[in-house]
Amino acid sequence: MRGTRSSKAATTDTPKDTPASKSKYTVTSKSGQTSKLFILPRSATADARIVCLPHPQNGQPSRYLVCPETGIYEFTKVAAPKTAPRSWLIASTKSDTEKQGKVESAETAASADLFVATHVDPLFLLLPALIDAKASKSSTDQKRLFLSSEDYFDKLPEESSHLSEIVRWPKTRALLESRMAAICDTVDAGDESMFRVNEEKLFSAILAKATRLASGGLPASVEEKFVQKALEAPILLRSASNLAGPAASVAAAPEGAESGASTPKTESAESQSSTVTEGSTFSAVSQPSTAASSFSEDDVAVTTAMNASPEVVQLQRLKVAFDFICASYIPQAIAERLKQSLSDEATSKADFEPLNTYLTELEKLRKETIATRPTGDFSRKRVRDEEEDEARLEKKRKMEEEKKRKANESRGVRDLKKVNTTGMKKLSAFFTKK
Repeated sequence: MRGTRSSKAATTDTPKDTPASKSKYTVTSKSGQTSKLFILPRSATADARIVCLPHPQNGQPSRYLVCPETGIYEFTKVAAPKTAPRSWLIASTKSDTEKQGKVESAETAASADLFVATHVDPLFLLLPALIDAKASKSSTDQKRLFLSSEDYFDKLPEESSHLSEIVRWPKTRALLESRMAAICDTVDAGDESMFRVNEEKLFSAILAKATRLASGGLPASVEEKFVQKALEAPILLRSASNLAGPAASVAAAPEGAESGASTPKTESAESQSSTVTEGSTFSAVSQPSTAASSFSEDDVAVTTAMNASPEVVQLQRLKVAFDFICASYIPQAIAERLKQSLSDEATSKADFEPLNTYLTELEKLRKETIATRPTGDFSRKRVRDEEEDEARLEKKRKMEEEKKRKANESRGVRDLKKVNTTGMKKLSAFFTKK
């Protein structure tokens, strides 16, 4: 009777090598580093190479794709959420017409990250050599000399760098020198051109890039966090009896909103979302700019004190784009000089006076709102709701991880946890010195 169950199970087990248990394709197992998936541009030629070059922001070796015909590309990492493990199954097919579509071999990539090659301006790669970030602007203007391109190339970090190899390619070298000439004063010394950086030209080049980036539209997450949130005025809850006083001249309802119940959405300076309170639902109603809006039988109004004009919003986008370029591709010391030039009315080509005036009034209004905050301040309530939602999501995530961990435990481990260990010595007690 003791061996009946095990012997019966042994007789019913099917062989492991049956045709039904075999896969149609064989996946080869590889040892060592896992494969990575790169997406390269179609315009890149067969002569393109992945090389290491010093990153312009910190000088650390970074990988770039250099093509002699189409230019230099940086790799942008697109990562999958860590909470959802994924991998890639990469299959190569036959190229001939007779066996087209037939899988020749396949392999798996444990990481689901993608590395997408996008164009990068070679100007950023050369900027650390063109400007001494440690020296002050006044001292460098007097000491700068005209140097050859080779002299500037030698100033860049040489550790784990393939710059000395790619400058031997005639078209790549010509590309680097043309981008240097865009921000430098040049003189001809025989058959060779000499360069000296001009910070006014550099500022104009960076501002032109930021203008193109802002005019094309920022990503949705950047637009919401750094544009809409930064220009958003406080939202106040007022009773109708208080609206007849001086505060009525300050409050202004946003235009273009419709009354009625709606799902809460992200609030912005241009469109005001509906807000749900206990017992009733309120939403903004289109009204004249000098009048506050009243709602429902409770005589309660949601008001916003000021709205940003399209000019102010576009200036904020331009400033955000400029700061992004400085933070991503330019050394910090040089970036600080460029930001000072942006805020200086004498050197800046963009008039930021409307934006600065709006931000000054907005900061003053926020301080007044905090000092005289009523009990129904919607802006503070929204912040609390967001914090509660984040805490709830974090708690849910931890509970799911705990469930997965318990599901992976064996039956023996679960049974051991149920054992009553009261009065028992710990295992470490048997190894103490006597």
